[in-house]
Amino acid sequence: MKYLIGIIGIIVVLLMAWAFSKDKKKIKYRPVVIMIVLQFILAAVLLNTNVGNILVGGFAKGFEYLLSYAAEGINFVFGGLLNADAQSSFFLGVLMPIVFISALIGIFHHFKILQIFMRSVGYLLSKVNGMGQLESYNAVASAILGQSEVFISVKNQLSLLNEKRLYTLCASAMSTVSMAIVGAYMTMLKPEYVVTAIVLNLFGGFIIASIINPYEVAPDEDILEVKKERKQSFFEVLGEYIMDGFKVAITVGAMLIGFIAIIALVNGIFSAILGISFQDLLGYVFAPFAFIMGIPWSEAISAGSVMATKLVSNEFVAMDFLTSGNFDFSGRTTAIVSVFLVSFANFSSIGIISGAIKGLNEEKGNMAAKFGLRLLYGATLVSFLTATIVGLIY
Repeated sequence: MKYLIGIIGIIVVLLMAWAFSKDKKKIKYRPVVIMIVLQFILAAVLLNTNVGNILVGGFAKGFEYLLSYAAEGINFVFGGLLNADAQSSFFLGVLMPIVFISALIGIFHHFKILQIFMRSVGYLLSKVNGMGQLESYNAVASAILGQSEVFISVKNQLSLLNEKRLYTLCASAMSTVSMAIVGAYMTMLKPEYVVTAIVLNLFGGFIIASIINPYEVAPDEDILEVKKERKQSFFEVLGEYIMDGFKVAITVGAMLIGFIAIIALVNGIFSAILGISFQDLLGYVFAPFAFIMGIPWSEAISAGSVMATKLVSNEFVAMDFLTSGNFDFSGRTTAIVSVFLVSFANFSSIGIISGAIKGLNEEKGNMAAKFGLRLLYGATLVSFLTATIVGLIY
């Protein structure tokens, strides 16, 4: 039965994308089918094989070491603020390591290691997804640099992009996550779910964009021109990335304070007036979607409330809700919900992406804001598709 429901779920997700397609006649179905097959293969390898266990285990162990090194700096600065039971706060244990991870990204970027990696993987992706080199590079770069920083690297080409190509770039940015905060995710979710979601979302972004936003890239337009940065010294780059990481940590912390407090307030108001919390109400709205993703109906309402929390706030709030709530989910439900949460698909990302682009090119920033809701719709379908595939494989 789970296979029947899962297949129906994939069909529903693809039909929901098709229903909002800008040009149904131009949809290239062959790349879509190939990428869906690749998603199944990759999910099976990462979740159900010894090779996958070794890869994910190595990735997780690497981040575990990095977090332990980050703790050295955190303890030196904030050691006196540790709780009596030696347990650090969410801010110190989860958010502050972002500063160290960001510094490492800056080092790899300075020595051109990241640029070579992003260009190489992007080139290989372009041979599979039926899109241009720029779109493929942008997807990989988004998963490493983040949804706002990535547009700086393609600044020179923003003015040349039409609405359809810009939509694809924005969709990739919203469907992925930044490598700087992957370590933070791994303190809240199982590493195999985080890694699987990152890999599957990379292809899922192209699948949904190919259906919602089909177009052809002319050979003379299929050019990747990454912005050349001014020559900086090693310590100048390192300092910039450390400060960028600190700004991200502070920003995420501020958003968590605001969103969690507002949700608590709204829950209290709804409970007092309607006798049901706002999150429980959202759970009923999202329950049918959770069910077709492969979650049993007995758990669908609670799972739906977690998924909806991510959409209306952000993934960190939803992850905290998942880990701190007394849901008693099955392993399969936990896997499905976890991979759904690993992306930037939420309302606040519309403002982040359009604002980042507007700072580089006002006209294109306004264009991104115009299709913001359609962008969020597509990115959310990417999360649904990834979670449904995991539900079938698990």
